[in-house]
Parts: sequence; structure tokens; C-alpha cells
Amino acid sequence: MRQTASAPPKPAPATDRPAVTEADGALPAGATVFDDTYPGVANLDPALRRALRAAATDAARDGVELHVNSGWRTPAYQNELLRRAIAKYGSATEAARWVATPDTSIHVAGHAVDIGYSDATAWLSTHGARYGLCQIYRNEPWHYELRPEAAVHGPPPQYPDPSHDPRLRPQWT
Repeated sequence: MRQTASAPPKPAPATDRPAVTEADGALPAGATVFDDTYPGVANLDPALRRALRAAATDAARDGVELHVNSGWRTPAYQNELLRRAIAKYGSATEAARWVATPDTSIHVAGHAVDIGYSDATAWLSTHGARYGLCQIYRNEPWHYELRPEAAVHGPPPQYPDPSHDPRLRPQWT
């Protein structure tokens, strides 16, 4: 019986992109709104962080833990997410339905948080407005922003996806 040698696997292509780290806002699985040791939580807008913590305390009474999948991000991290989305969806136009540019991202400003798991997003969907925490995009049930007026007036209407949000459109001067 003749044996044939197969070619060794090709190495992964070299990249000049540095790895995204916790310093860029990357968070480990299981991070919560109370984990200030991570810049992704610590660099959130203080009012957003307070609202999240108040909601998390009350959610815990209902047996639900609010995990932060993503919070504040550096522009470099946001750019990497955008690059991945373009590769995944095939175009910048389609990627814009899911990921903003570094110049327009609400995450880069520390004004948005992505919450997990589904029990937490379901809890926030029902109770979040009382803390001013609102789902902004119909296609992103995990994405929440602070809208203090929601505690009195209810949440604002949701955009179908981020590509419909005028805040995320480049500002030409």
C-alpha cells in the first residue's frame, strides 16, 4: 500500500493589525455592569453606568444577571468590528446595518452597551424604560442606550437598524 504525504497546512496570513485587548474595551465572557476593572465598563458614561447598575440590582431580585458583552470601545476596536462586518456581510452598506464607523459609533463615546444573555435582554425590554434604558434598534435586542425621559414618557420609537439612525451618518462640513 502506497502512502502519500499531504501538504502541511498553510499558516494563517500575517497581519499588521494588533490584537484587540481589554484596554480597547474588549470584555471577557461574564463581565457585569459592576466590573469597573475593565475599561469597557469603567469608561461608559457615568449616568449610563448608574442606570445599568440600578437595573442590574433589580433584575437580580428577579433572578436575572445583566452581562455586558460590549460597552465602551476604542476607535481601533470599532474599526476592527467594522472590518469584520464588511468581510461577513460583503459590503460596507450591509455592514452598516450592524456596525457603525469609529467616527459615528455610540460605543466609542461610551453611550451604548450590548447586554447579554437573552433573559437579560428580555428583562430590559420589559423593565428598562423605568431606568431610562432603551433598545434603540429593532434588529439589535442587545443594544441599549440611556434615554432618561423614557422613565416618564416611555421609550422612543426604534430604528429598524443602525443604518436608519441619523446620528450614525457621517457629518459633512
